[in-house]
Amino acid sequence: MEETKIRELINRGRAFTKPSYSEEYNDETYYTDQELKKQQPPLVKEPNGKKTIDLPMDFATLNINNDFLTVINSRASHRVYTEERMTLTELSYLLWCSQGIKEIRGKAYATLRTVPCGGARHEFEIYLTLQNVEGVPNGFYHYLPMSHKLELIKEQDNLKDFISESLQEQVWAAKANAVFYISAVYYRAEWRYGIYAHRVLLIDAGHITENLYLASTSIHLGGCAIGAVVDSIANEAFGLDGIEECIIYAHPIGTVSVSDKEKEQDFYAFVKEQGL
Repeated sequence: MEETKIRELINRGRAFTKPSYSEEYNDETYYTDQELKKQQPPLVKEPNGKKTIDLPMDFATLNINNDFLTVINSRASHRVYTEERMTLTELSYLLWCSQGIKEIRGKAYATLRTVPCGGARHEFEIYLTLQNVEGVPNGFYHYLPMSHKLELIKEQDNLKDFISESLQEQVWAAKANAVFYISAVYYRAEWRYGIYAHRVLLIDAGHITENLYLASTSIHLGGCAIGAVVDSIANEAFGLDGIEECIIYAHPIGTVSVSDKEKEQDFYAFVKEQGL
């Protein structure tokens, strides 16, 4: 790629991150669909009518580290997993901490969740691959936050190839018990923020993964957020059109061991090799 083209793309990306990136249109009158009083989109996706699984809420049975500063200081990205079994209560805890609905504002205006989000739009859905999780078959799932349940999309015993391929051949992720695939349902944000929705949407996605980092750390699991998602592969697996809804982010989480600290350091061997 020519240097001029590289610089053009970099400048375009930088402009996207700025609050005034659309200032070229500031002399034009613009109203969002909310301001035009168009019908609000649904707060969540409806169940697909397939098998659902109740998620336990007995979090008091978990060995939760409630020392906040210890959890903050212990938080790290984990890419080495022991492949021991994850309990259904642990998975439930992770889902609750990342997208759980605490309250509904108004009749059905907004959901107040365990993570912050601009305008309380919560324009995301959580899909998962699960393997070696207590009480559920391996396969593809969708989280139903209104009822705090899982719905089965498709059973599939061997998920390792799919996980690696959908995450740009990051094969380490294929050993995770749960891979959270986060989709954006664009119009939920666009209805309120219109042409300004998309920068904020990406910021909001980060809130979800940070909660996943802290929640997993607090129950002695580990994970690593991944932006390198092959959206075409992931969208097809979860039945998404890639236009109105698209997978934009992922976060594998699995069982970890302190004895694997040296193996974790192997991912940064290039730092020592290159004298960085």
